[in-house]
Amino acid sequence: MLPQELIRAKRDGGRLPAAAIAGFVAGVSDGSISEGQAAAFAMAVFFRGLDADERAALTRAMADSGRVLAWRDLPGPVLDKHSTGGVGDKVSLMLAPIVAACGGYVPMISGRGLGHTGGTLDKLDSIPGYSTSPDLATFEAVVRRAGCAVIGQTDDLAPADRRLYAIRDVTGTVESIPLIVASILSKKLAAGLQGLVMDVKAGSGAFMAALDDARALADAIAETANRAGLPTVALVTDMNQVLGRTAGNALEVREAVDFLTGSAREPRLLEVTLALAGEMLALGGLAGDPAAGRRIAEAALADGRAAERFAAMVAALGGPADLLERPDAHLPKAPVMRPVHPDAPGFVTEVDTRALGVAVIELGGGRRRAADGIDYAVGLDAVAGLGEPVGGDRPVALVHARSDGDADRAAEAVRRAVTVGADRKDVGPAVIERRTGARP
Repeated sequence: MLPQELIRAKRDGGRLPAAAIAGFVAGVSDGSISEGQAAAFAMAVFFRGLDADERAALTRAMADSGRVLAWRDLPGPVLDKHSTGGVGDKVSLMLAPIVAACGGYVPMISGRGLGHTGGTLDKLDSIPGYSTSPDLATFEAVVRRAGCAVIGQTDDLAPADRRLYAIRDVTGTVESIPLIVASILSKKLAAGLQGLVMDVKAGSGAFMAALDDARALADAIAETANRAGLPTVALVTDMNQVLGRTAGNALEVREAVDFLTGSAREPRLLEVTLALAGEMLALGGLAGDPAAGRRIAEAALADGRAAERFAAMVAALGGPADLLERPDAHLPKAPVMRPVHPDAPGFVTEVDTRALGVAVIELGGGRRRAADGIDYAVGLDAVAGLGEPVGGDRPVALVHARSDGDADRAAEAVRRAVTVGADRKDVGPAVIERRTGARP
């Protein structure tokens, strides 16, 4: 089928044959499909959707567009987690080494910032020397030695997704459930996993802001993955506020270091991380159930084994061997820091989390276009959570900026995004519910 005919068929609500989808994906991979055609396809899918068979066909074609890894002779299960993206979501930085410390192997293929959310790779790129794009031989060696490696897609793994991912970011098609499912699972299937846990965000900072939409995405991912033979569980988690205290690449790495070493662990960030760890360990047979897995993960965090795995991964991928001991000596810092005080003291009652993510992008900490560079030092720190008191000595957040003008604009954006009231409101759970999807 000609590319333009496939686009026309989907634009008009038609159902695409698996062979036509495979041919289109092959063209995305080898470059014979233009960027405009790929963008038009993504927009057609955004509005018309894909049924279960089309979604599975797109996922399989994207996974098969490159090499599929096969892990042999590992003494533990090959496991992974993926998040749909949020503001301040640095969970992967701690979760991968926690699971590795508990006997799992985590070959995590992560992405860059998408829309208003930060990307795990952008955070890791703020670590001097850390290679987020090693060759596959190095990737496999690091996974075997450290138990985990968090990298980006190589040219060999799901190359069609690599190209389509960048196009979605700048064409307003990020929130399409079929495209999200295919993008996530194509990388995970190519990574040769034995178990996957999804962190599907819901709330003002999530791509799926409505809870019902997040549930639909969680079910679609779990169902498609289980159909493909990849055991998968999804947790729907809250994104109505920044996860943790920071939003911005180097700032989030610093928070992850503090988390692993025990210097500071924001409660909601801890809850999400341990819940996901428990699910991963249970899926891999390293724990009898998620509750037991959580206890095992807590022990690995408490006794320093998880921090050791993180340090081993960073060093093996070219980063500084003493990052845990001397983070401030290695991570970039912005020259301007500006506290953002509320107009009157009170309690944080509402957060437009998406607006905070956009503020980080405006500071230079994210991309407006796929080719844009990133300022790794800028962002927000000491972000107050829902229900917390602010005013006096406690600002709403601390802006890290490249210039005074940037700091002023970001501070105003933060003030508009965070509502402060006289009364403290109840805060919902960090982990909302568990979804397993429909089984075939």
